[in-house]
Amino acid sequence: MYSCYISTGEPRERLRVSATLATFAVAALPAFIASVVEWVEAFTIVLAVGNTRGWRSPLWGVLGALVTLGVIVIAFGTPLIVYQDQVTQTFHILIGILLLLFGMRWLRKAILRFAGIIAEHDEDHIYQREIAELQGQSHNSAERSWDNIGFWLSYKAVLVEGLEVAFIVIALGATGGSALQAAVAGAVAAFVVVVTAGAMLHKPLSFVPENFMKFVVGCMLTTFGIFWGAEGMLVEWPGGDAMLPVILVGVVLTSLVGVRILAAMSQRRVTESVAP
Repeated sequence: MYSCYISTGEPRERLRVSATLATFAVAALPAFIASVVEWVEAFTIVLAVGNTRGWRSPLWGVLGALVTLGVIVIAFGTPLIVYQDQVTQTFHILIGILLLLFGMRWLRKAILRFAGIIAEHDEDHIYQREIAELQGQSHNSAERSWDNIGFWLSYKAVLVEGLEVAFIVIALGATGGSALQAAVAGAVAAFVVVVTAGAMLHKPLSFVPENFMKFVVGCMLTTFGIFWGAEGMLVEWPGGDAMLPVILVGVVLTSLVGVRILAAMSQRRVTESVAP
């Protein structure tokens, strides 16, 4: 009996572990990549504030923003854990739409940048611009113990960039199971990586390929939005979750075709504008 229990229990346990790892990867990976992009942008502003006006107030601003974001995730995420067994069809559709909106927004910017229609995101330029603006503001060195401007600039930077992270985490966590914990873990890991790299280098993290990462996250979120939104409309995907990679490939190929078309159109306009 004992050997029989082990032989039947082991495959079941392996399936359970595999499902947990799959859920963790699906939620944690896009949350991590998206969070790296947002935290890098927030870090650039905080670095400019700290180097210009001192570090005490900006660090308190960062802490205050993180607490605010934590409250938002807990307030909206807790019901997802408590009532995940009572998720309705309408809720699945709403989550799919939310993921599509986030994904297509990120994908649109990445495609336009790849096509050369809008400028690439330049952290070094943003840092120098923030430094110039901050140096133009009066600041008494005798009052460096507390700086309201430094506090609120850092608070706003982390909160604004972090809000997008928070809603992506919540949307990914709404898929059920351990997805919320995985998404939170991905966002926290990204924060630790960015802060550690920034503290070591003490300069804007311009080497991070933000546009490529936005393209990846946009494709992933769009894929999840299509998949879960369709499930909410009672679409039965052949193979179930195995269709996710297929949809992802379709989204990536469609996006790359869009890049080629827009790049060709942009080049044609430039040629026509310089033609005699």
